[in-house]
Amino acid sequence: MVIIRLARSGAKKNPYYFITVADERRPRDGSFIERLGFFNPSARGQEERLRVDLDKVNEWVSKGAQLSDRVQYLVNEAMLSPEDLKAKMDAKKAKADAKKAAIEAKLAKEAAEKVAAEAAEKEAEEKAAAEEAAAQEAPAEEVVAEEAPAEEVVAEEAPAEEAPAEEVVAEEAPAEEVVAEEAPAEEAPAEEVVAEEESEEKDSSDDENK
Repeated sequence: MVIIRLARSGAKKNPYYFITVADERRPRDGSFIERLGFFNPSARGQEERLRVDLDKVNEWVSKGAQLSDRVQYLVNEAMLSPEDLKAKMDAKKAKADAKKAAIEAKLAKEAAEKVAAEAAEKEAEEKAAAEEAAAQEAPAEEVVAEEAPAEEVVAEEAPAEEAPAEEVVAEEAPAEEVVAEEAPAEEAPAEEVVAEEESEEKDSSDDENK
């Protein structure tokens, strides 16, 4: 089957297309039957963007040739008047600019949301760190508060330990009194012995005097 399609030419990143009539089984950029025009998508200024021999296209179509989708679009564009073509190109350009602006706005919005999310996450981390630090300080204060009564207990236990020593001293005092009380009891018999000896001596002297 014969097809009217685009065959690529031109340099890399600067394509240039010929509108060709070729056998469908042939490679796209291979041999062709006839050229019917060209399409230059990178045309600037006064450069011609599109040229199509509409009479030849209609002739081949009448013979049963098929148009590719892209060539069909270009043929419809070639049928427009210069004014309509200009209006169409302006509308196309405006649509492209609007799409570009929408993409830029979307990217800017995403960047702002990302910055806001990072700021919120950072704030949350700082808050969590502050709460954790406060939670760590609170048990330390409670431990100090719990240690204070222990010191008081030690202070209270010290007099309790000293008290028995004083009581022992107090208990030892009656022992000395007992000793003091026992001493006169031991001396009393000694005096009686002396009195008895003096009595005996007196009796003996009385006997001698007799």
